[in-house]
Amino acid sequence: MTTSSALDPPSGSARSVLCVGAAVLDTLFRVRSLPTGQGKILPYHMLQVAEGMASSAAFAVARLGGNASLWGAVGDDETGDRIIADLGNSGIDTSGMVRVAGARSAVSTILVDDQGERLIVPFYDAALHEVVKPVAKQDVSAFDAVLVDVRWPKLALRTLSAAREAGKPAILDGDVAGEGVIEMLAPAASHIVFSQPAAERLTGTTELVGTVRLLKRKFAHAFISVTAGENGCFWFDDRTGEIVHLAAPKVRTVDTLAAGDIFHGAFALAIAESLPILETMRLSSMAAALKCQVFGGRTGAPTRAEVCDALRQWNG
Repeated sequence: MTTSSALDPPSGSARSVLCVGAAVLDTLFRVRSLPTGQGKILPYHMLQVAEGMASSAAFAVARLGGNASLWGAVGDDETGDRIIADLGNSGIDTSGMVRVAGARSAVSTILVDDQGERLIVPFYDAALHEVVKPVAKQDVSAFDAVLVDVRWPKLALRTLSAAREAGKPAILDGDVAGEGVIEMLAPAASHIVFSQPAAERLTGTTELVGTVRLLKRKFAHAFISVTAGENGCFWFDDRTGEIVHLAAPKVRTVDTLAAGDIFHGAFALAIAESLPILETMRLSSMAAALKCQVFGGRTGAPTRAEVCDALRQWNG
């Protein structure tokens, strides 16, 4: 049995994490199986929730006991009202959100089947991210860590650069992105946690240990990790020069939507709390695994108590 007492929240005030990027109104349909061709498919459950990579990560921070702030953009429409209200009611500071006149807020339709797999049809209005505010180190100095996704690259780059200048952890959610986006953002990041598809796309290989090593060579200045779903996570140990693998907790998967985002939010909070990297990865892995047991995207993010209880029973 593994003790997880060091993973409890630190003494003193809660740590603060700024998340930058996607804010989307998702409509989730639960279906028996994903469609394979044209026709009509009848869901047996439906939920609408504001999420997206940065938004879901911010929710994870809040659920795990941190202070979460979100910088993102929505349109000046009813959907934008719903997104901001939903996220604000979920414990996220949305005062830094931008309302873009004439733009349409991001939406997506998502099918989730009984095996937990999903089909996503997203819509992003390019006008949402045309204007980017300046970001200086004083704008991020109140935060203990910054996490950016790849959906608003120009703002992400400015925020990462300001965080580095302020001496704060600057964390990049290295998901699949447009051509050149990762290459633009990575040099400004202190920590990069790649999804397996993004890592394979960047390196041209599917062998995970080799992928991590190639990514470390490419971005030698940063902490490098790759998350691989049910195959766990891998990272480069900067002390030993070795690749470390942590197996994923075994759970009954109901819905994988937002699991990677929950991982990133937990990771950012743990880094803000200065947890050792192994405990950071264990906390993040368990938070993502517990989320997978619940239908509803980011709404399945666990509390800190739930994660720590599960970690006490896990031999990972």
